[in-house]
Amino acid sequence: MAGPVPESKPSSGLVSPTPGSGISSTHWVDLGGGVRVERGVQLTLPDGTVLVSDHYYPPGWPDQGPAPTLLVRQPYGRLIATSVVYAQPVWFARHGYNVVIQDVRGRGDSTGEFYPFRTEGRDGAHTIDWLASRPECNGRIGMYGFSYQGLTQLLAAAEKPKALRCISPAQTCGDLYEGWFYHHGALRLASTIGWAAQMLKADAARLRLPEASRALDELYPRVPTLFSRAPYADIPPLNAPGLPSYYSDWISERAPGPYWTRHDISSRYNDMEIPALHVWGWFDTYLHGSSLLYEALTHPDRPTTVSENQYLIAGPWQHIPWGRFAGDGDFGPEAELDTDAILLRWFNHWLKDTGEFSDEPRVRYFMLGENRWSSSTHWPPATGSETRQTSLYLRSDGRANSSKGDGSLSLLPPTGEDPRDTWVDEPEVPVSAPGPNAAPGQFNQARGAQLNNVLVYTSEPLVHPQRVVGAPKVRIFSTSSSPSADLAVKLVRMGADGRTTNICHGVARSSWLFRDSGFKADEVYEWDFPLEVTACAFAVGDRIRVEVSGTLFPLYDRNPGTNCPPHLASSWDWRQSQRQVLHSPSHPSRIELPVIP
Repeated sequence: MAGPVPESKPSSGLVSPTPGSGISSTHWVDLGGGVRVERGVQLTLPDGTVLVSDHYYPPGWPDQGPAPTLLVRQPYGRLIATSVVYAQPVWFARHGYNVVIQDVRGRGDSTGEFYPFRTEGRDGAHTIDWLASRPECNGRIGMYGFSYQGLTQLLAAAEKPKALRCISPAQTCGDLYEGWFYHHGALRLASTIGWAAQMLKADAARLRLPEASRALDELYPRVPTLFSRAPYADIPPLNAPGLPSYYSDWISERAPGPYWTRHDISSRYNDMEIPALHVWGWFDTYLHGSSLLYEALTHPDRPTTVSENQYLIAGPWQHIPWGRFAGDGDFGPEAELDTDAILLRWFNHWLKDTGEFSDEPRVRYFMLGENRWSSSTHWPPATGSETRQTSLYLRSDGRANSSKGDGSLSLLPPTGEDPRDTWVDEPEVPVSAPGPNAAPGQFNQARGAQLNNVLVYTSEPLVHPQRVVGAPKVRIFSTSSSPSADLAVKLVRMGADGRTTNICHGVARSSWLFRDSGFKADEVYEWDFPLEVTACAFAVGDRIRVEVSGTLFPLYDRNPGTNCPPHLASSWDWRQSQRQVLHSPSHPSRIELPVIP
């Protein structure tokens, strides 16, 4: 490396390592091409907590003066640096940025107690103020990252630190209750248990709890076996003495309220006065949360200071990785969008005043079926008279059970009292999620459609193409013999070759949907709720299919069919439930599809 290596310049935020803290002294490493990294830089927060970060410096520092800084705050170890979906930090440094990767409180080498989301807003704001004061920074800071790293951006931005100029929150949410942990009242079981096991495994090692650490190490490779545990509140390794309580808090806080709002930004959208580049995946676990976030920030009633600089990229991706394959689906080479190059242009525009994002579309979304990108000025891409709400009515002669049944989708509403369709929910034998063990992506749905506890409604082959873009909505009139029930709906494409693939889905729990009116056994209720958003082109010859059941397990937890809280329910609390779907002039069950030209 040519030239002297600059010494670390301690400021008011830098401290010497505390003996026995496990924090190493800073040291410099040459990464080639003029990029250097300073490892183990420390910031002391007002409460004494020490946050540790690695700082990547661009070629030419310090001779070429200060540059903008990019910040990632995450709980998985600084070296990972959100690089499972984005370029390594050294790549951004080579393009003229300081890049800072920080261990959040209580993770990696940072001190303090880790409780997800709780302190990320103020810790992030302190970090941004500190970085802006350092000599290598020109006072302009951007943040990026996905999932938890997306929420660290949002929570910091809500604190309005002056130096934070733009963010790029990917595959995340603003509302933790509805967007991360629950969906219309049903717990996202697989992701909640899986993530809790991952986080608590690190906590047990950090807290020197040998028995808990050993149990979680042994359990972690077998996480899918936990999904069927009942009650799932009673998973000993996740509740070991000495571990943080966040898992039990998540599964017991079963309604929106103060617990959730103090950990997210759902009550502070008007504070998000900062340009944001959002990234979604059509098969991502948190797609619903991502779409709620974007739609909240761009709502017509939102101040223009919030809504005017929100951008969106929605691709055919799962949580990890982002590419042409998701599940069994292959979406072609166009799905391999260069998100790193786009992110670089985003930061150049807002942090270097290059103007190079001026010609980028406000919304870029991938059309499933056509396997190509489309663009729009807003999301959903068509509004008002441009959108045709196509209603497809659920019809049958009373035996829509399974793909062998007589269920159909019709453009014509029922004119007479069609026989009701009946099925039985059994918590002990739940209907499976679209992917095995809640795996994300696109899968053949033919096996699941053979079950008699699934109602299957299929259209005739299409004579005109249909481009469904936005959130389909169901309005299904149904009864349940139990005092608590779920309704789960999948939108499926059946190709001309007979292959059936999942497009999107939705679920609602009676205790959530009818929380104001109440819910009684054997009474007819209109289940009115949206499915997750999508963009899918149905071609001529394709058929549209809707599948109705009572579960999508283990993507969501089982409803025991009783008033026992689901997380406390064992097999002794499970109750079979007879369910009905009605289709008549007074009960026209249907799905409403947002169709664009």
